[in-house]
Amino acid sequence: QVLGRAYAVLSDAQRRAVYDEQGTVLEEEEEELRPERDWREHWRLLFRKITVKDIEDFEKSYKDSEEELDDVKAAYVDFEGDMDKIMESVLCVEYADEPRIRRIIQGAIDSGELPAYNAFVKESKQKMNARKRRVKKEAREAEKTREELGLGDGEDDLKALIQSRNKDRKQEMDDFLAQLEAKYGNNSKKGGKKTTKKGKK
Repeated sequence: QVLGRAYAVLSDAQRRAVYDEQGTVLEEEEEELRPERDWREHWRLLFRKITVKDIEDFEKSYKDSEEELDDVKAAYVDFEGDMDKIMESVLCVEYADEPRIRRIIQGAIDSGELPAYNAFVKESKQKMNARKRRVKKEAREAEKTREELGLGDGEDDLKALIQSRNKDRKQEMDDFLAQLEAKYGNNSKKGGKKTTKKGKK
């Protein structure tokens, strides 16, 4: 509801002007916040569903783009040449991309655009190899998890996993609420005040 109100205000020039001036929103916006509104449907109308293909297409257009070039340079400066952090922060980067990322950075250093941080230019072979081993280990663990969950490479498999987990969470919540009702429900239904028995004098 908060996101709905924020979007309604910021996307409308009149509402935004009122908010900027008075710090309040128009009364008719209360209609947009009615409890029974289907917020999933509301946001789906505003933003289309993202598919695996969309992500793959973005990755293809992003790699070797000016945007990626800027992101790599920014990450290099932010992390002062630490390749571990650079590789973790730049979008769509995998271990196989490291030589390409290094060439981008080295080219910018050679041209004087970026400073030569020791963490980059003097990175030890041990650290490089440790990063390589870590990535391979994570890849093996991911593949093992995929096999244990019975996932293929398709989007339907991922959707089935999410739905299964949501169902499990719902069942856990139902069980939890049932336990609470069993434990406290009877006392709340009795009502009245508790009395204490007086002993004999």
